[in-house]
Amino acid sequence: MDKTGSNRPTRIGVLPLPGFALMSYACVVEPFRAANLLARRVLYEMVHFSSGGAVPSSGAVVAGATAEVGETPDLDILFVVAGGDPAGFDDARVLGWLGRMARRGVVLGGVSGGPVILARAGLMAGRRMTVHWEHATALAEISPGLMIERSLYVIDRDRVTCAGGTAPLDLMHTLIARDHGRAFARRVSDWFLHTDIRPASGAQRGGLVERVGTTAAPVLDAVEAMENHVADPLVLADLAAIAGVSARQLNRVFRDRLGTSTMGYYRMLRLDVANRLMAQSPLPLTEIALATGFANSAHFSRAYRQKFGKAPSRMRR
Repeated sequence: MDKTGSNRPTRIGVLPLPGFALMSYACVVEPFRAANLLARRVLYEMVHFSSGGAVPSSGAVVAGATAEVGETPDLDILFVVAGGDPAGFDDARVLGWLGRMARRGVVLGGVSGGPVILARAGLMAGRRMTVHWEHATALAEISPGLMIERSLYVIDRDRVTCAGGTAPLDLMHTLIARDHGRAFARRVSDWFLHTDIRPASGAQRGGLVERVGTTAAPVLDAVEAMENHVADPLVLADLAAIAGVSARQLNRVFRDRLGTSTMGYYRMLRLDVANRLMAQSPLPLTEIALATGFANSAHFSRAYRQKFGKAPSRMRR
């Protein structure tokens, strides 16, 4: 959904389901509203869906709608926001519509219990994902083959999942930065006094500086991009552009601060994700290889053996 340099607004669809978490919903829609306000033009067009009339939240607030489930407007991304008992959701009309939107090439997002809805629609196979901790255990039991991570949010190609609560503020910062640059995204975050922006993995591990072991801004910017592109690895030129330095300079900073090249660090990061998936899911090694950006299982096996000293099949046994 990168629209940098384009005059066409990004079209955002939001589908709150009955009992949706109001905080999660607000943290999705408000950053886009603020972006339009601060830019003094429409950067994001919002389309609010329902499956029939106004939608009650988990509290006293009711969300209105501007479109109905079943319609197929031209969207860039569609967020499903759910709470309550998403595992019991069985509206075939909604689930079928989500599948059709996916086939149309719309990026699908799930927030709070929303990732459970995407999984129930059969749309999370082969994709890394996260979900609110309240729903994680039940979802893993119902669908043991899913690649569930305990993170704030996960961006895996055409799927975006978020744990809910205030985590969408961190996710929207990343999406707005991708579309319109980090400086503008920071203005939007500051609008909400959201000055401590957390990385995607912030819910499960320490801060990015502590985790990476350096305060060098180019390294931190590059690593954040790497974590958001595990299944679809970026090339060195892309990472350098994100970090705002040349490829040669980025490599030099990585070697000085971390003792490895930029792409060497990237490969180790992806292998660490693969290692967690092997421990936490019964997925075939081929699927794990693809989910972590390796061309095939043979390529994955060679890289894994080089890092961990054993073939992945032996490590899993």
